[in-house]
Amino acid sequence: LLVALPVLTGCAAISPTPQSDALARSAPSGLPERIELDAVPFFPQTRYHCGPAALATLLVHAGYAQATPEGLAGQVFLPAREGALQVEMLAAARRAGALPVLLPGELATLLAEVAAGQPLVVLQNLGLSIAPRWHYAVLVGYDRAAREVLLRSGATRRETMAFTLFERTWARGGHWAMAALRPGSLPVTAREADAVDAAVGFERAVSSPAQRLRVFESVVARWPDNLPALIG
Repeated sequence: LLVALPVLTGCAAISPTPQSDALARSAPSGLPERIELDAVPFFPQTRYHCGPAALATLLVHAGYAQATPEGLAGQVFLPAREGALQVEMLAAARRAGALPVLLPGELATLLAEVAAGQPLVVLQNLGLSIAPRWHYAVLVGYDRAAREVLLRSGATRRETMAFTLFERTWARGGHWAMAALRPGSLPVTAREADAVDAAVGFERAVSSPAQRLRVFESVVARWPDNLPALIG
């Protein structure tokens, strides 16, 4: 018991929600107290089709009005898995003409992106690590005082979820988050490597030279010395 006690005490001191705790202590400079992107569309999901519904939400918001959950289901939904893989979500966004970009796995980053007007698809595990229940939702807002995020999720247009619960479910989903923008734009919080990966993936999937050039130009505008973007 005497040997085990320090180990148990050390484990108890580790917070399961370090990012939420950090936000409660000190928010990033310039981050508004509350944001809600109310104009973001909502597509109630049908059974297992949270991926197509979430992706259609981002694409329509980005100006791709032809995107529908029904039309995207054939591209991203895998019946054997009863869901959609992340790689299929990225590929379907490119096929629609959008630029999908992965975001850093930090809660503060997600809030900053939403504050800049960009909704995000996030992957959550609403079950347990040993019994996962994967789910895509769209982050459309937050309230720092209430310590809640706002989601388009499932059949609910405006779902509130505590920072701590969101962080736990998002962490079990691998901290995966995606933005989808028109070529020529980048997320305000995008990392250089993620932006280059997005540009290269877009170049391989989209046939329009003008659109491909616009994407590489946006990367070079932010990181002028990036050699892969300059070559592109």
